[in-house]
Amino acid sequence: MKLAIQENLLKGDSLAERLALAERLGFEGVEFWGSGLRERLAEVKQALSVTKIKASTVCSGYRGDLLSASKEERALAMRDIEALLEVAAELGAVGLIVVPTFGGPKLPDLGPLYPSVWHLERELLIRELKNLARKAEETGASILIEPLNRYETHFLNRLEQAVGIVEEVGSPGVAVMADFFHMNIEEANIAESLRSALKYLKHIHLADSNRWLPGFGHLDFREPFKALREGGYRYYMAMECYVPEPKEENLAKSVKYLKGL
Repeated sequence: MKLAIQENLLKGDSLAERLALAERLGFEGVEFWGSGLRERLAEVKQALSVTKIKASTVCSGYRGDLLSASKEERALAMRDIEALLEVAAELGAVGLIVVPTFGGPKLPDLGPLYPSVWHLERELLIRELKNLARKAEETGASILIEPLNRYETHFLNRLEQAVGIVEEVGSPGVAVMADFFHMNIEEANIAESLRSALKYLKHIHLADSNRWLPGFGHLDFREPFKALREGGYRYYMAMECYVPEPKEENLAKSVKYLKGL
């Protein structure tokens, strides 16, 4: 298990201080927010060069919307995603986390040409991902498709839906990521869902049932972790959650809890 944490969850006046704290707490990677990352690239590379901490992933940060009704908004999202894949590759990160769309549908209902707006969105996303996959394969940084819960997006809620799309795209540059908070809402059995997605799974977000630190809610991580271990999962699991005060002390407790599993 390689534990990572999102940069914004770490205290420190500088990136170097935040990375030093991550290393001291027992993390092996840090996930960076994509917005503005290109402008920080020299600073990030310098800070990473003097620590054992690695860049695990880049989290979103692109403009536009892959499933917008506006062609310009879709094109903007694709340009930004391609640029962030280059940044992720330069940092040695696994890839870029991509959420196809937030909220409700933006496209019109074209029935009976498509059974529903969802089917139209799915077809559009597959076409876009096939184009983006070329950049992912070229850079070596993966596109990590993330399902969210139904309260954050209408479109992609479960791992099996993401797996179906990745299989149709058919590129090693497009993969799936899982988030324990969203799975807690949407999956009938988290461990079984992870087992079914393992072939395409390249990143995980960690949070408890209440979106607090793992170990601070009622989610049972034991069976899902067992499924990951038995399936040979070898990528990062990054904390994306609320950290209550005292932050450093509670982060240490959560790391100890997770590694104890």
